[in-house]
Amino acid sequence: MSVLMLSRLFAASMPFPATKSEWDIFCHVVDNFGDIGVCWRLARQLAAEHGVGVRLWVDELESFQRICPAIDPRQSIQRAHGVEVRHWTADFPDLVPGDVVIEAFACHLPERFVAGMVGRHPPPVWINLDYLSAEAWVAGCHALPSPHPRLPLTKYFFFPGFNEETGGLLREANLPALRQAYDASPEQQKNFWRALELSPPAPDVLLVSLFSYANPAITDLLDIWARGRMRVCCLAPVTRSLSAIEAFAGRPLKAGDSVRRGTLEIRMLPFVTQTEYDRLLWSCDINLVRGEDSFVRAQWAAKPMLWHIYPQQDEAHLIKLGAFLDRYCARLPDAASQVLRQLHMAWNGAPAAGAITTDLWAQWIDALPDLRRHAVKWEEIRSKQEDLCSNLVRFCRSKL
Repeated sequence: MSVLMLSRLFAASMPFPATKSEWDIFCHVVDNFGDIGVCWRLARQLAAEHGVGVRLWVDELESFQRICPAIDPRQSIQRAHGVEVRHWTADFPDLVPGDVVIEAFACHLPERFVAGMVGRHPPPVWINLDYLSAEAWVAGCHALPSPHPRLPLTKYFFFPGFNEETGGLLREANLPALRQAYDASPEQQKNFWRALELSPPAPDVLLVSLFSYANPAITDLLDIWARGRMRVCCLAPVTRSLSAIEAFAGRPLKAGDSVRRGTLEIRMLPFVTQTEYDRLLWSCDINLVRGEDSFVRAQWAAKPMLWHIYPQQDEAHLIKLGAFLDRYCARLPDAASQVLRQLHMAWNGAPAAGAITTDLWAQWIDALPDLRRHAVKWEEIRSKQEDLCSNLVRFCRSKL
C-alpha cells in the first residue's frame, strides 16, 4: 500500500490530537550512547521546561537503560521523567503523529508514520535535528526548508552550533546554578564520591575523567601519566576504551577495580547516569570526552577538555575538529592554543600529528592555568546564548 493511500486511511479513521502540543522524537542508536544521550536530554527538557508532551521512539532500549536505569528494555511503552518512551520496532503501530516530529540525526521515519503525517491537517512540523558542528557552512543551512519530492510535507534542517545563527547547544535552564552549587558544596561532593563507593583523591592529585572511543593513543597517555612526576588519578567508566586500559594493566578489569602503576591510579567506574556524569565532569581537573553529548557537557563543566571526535571516512571528522578548535582557540594565548591543537590532533590520530609524547603532555600541564581560565570564559559566553531546546520550541511554534 502506498504512502498516500495509507495517509487517506489515517485521515478518515484517526481522531485529531489534543490541543496540548505533542512532539515525537525518533532516535536510532548508532554508537551506543551519543545519539540517545542527546535525544534523552532534549526530551526531558521539552517536558520539564516547555510543557510539551513527548513521545520518544528508541530502537535499542538496552543502551538507553545504561544512561537511564528506570527504562525497562522489555516494555514497549513506558514513562520516565515525564516522557513517554516507545520501543521503535519494524512493526510500527497506527497512530496520529504529534504536532512536531523530530528525526534525530537523519534516522529514517517509518513509512506508516509518514503516511500519518500526510493525513494530519495541518501536517506536523518536521525537523531533521542534525549533528553538532562548528563549520562555517552550518549557519547558512540552519533552518532551511526541504520540501518532500512526492508528498505535501516539508522538512526543516536544524543544526546545533556555537553562535546565534545556529540552533545553539543543549543546556537546561538551571544547569549553571547546579554546577556552581556543587562546586561550593563539600557535602554534595562527598555524596558524589559516596554514591560511587570511592574515596575522594588527595588534593594534590590531578583528577582526569576518560571517556573515549577505542583509541590507540590511550596507551601512550597512560604510560606518560605513570612515568610522570605529577600524581594522576584517572576515572574511566567501563566503555569501549576498556580493552586499551586492560592491555595497559595486563589483566581483565571491571567496574570497581583499580590499577596502580608509578604515579598513576586508574579507577574503573560503572556506567553512570547523565546526572552523575555531569557531577563527574564537575569534579575533575581535566575531562577527556567523546562524540557529541559528553563533548557539550564538558564545555558546560567549564574545565579543560580533550575531545575524541567520532571517526568518519576520508578523515572528515578532522575537518570538523579543526573548525571547532579554530573557534575555541580564538581567545587563547598563542602557546596554550598551540598545545591544545597539537594534543587534540595527536589524540584523534591526525596523520601529521604523530604520537602523544611526554614533552607534549608537559606543555599541556604548563598551559593548564590558561586553559582553566579559558574554559570558564567559554562557558560564560556560551551560556548567554539561547539554548538548543528553547530555539527549537520557538522555531516550531512559528511554523504551527
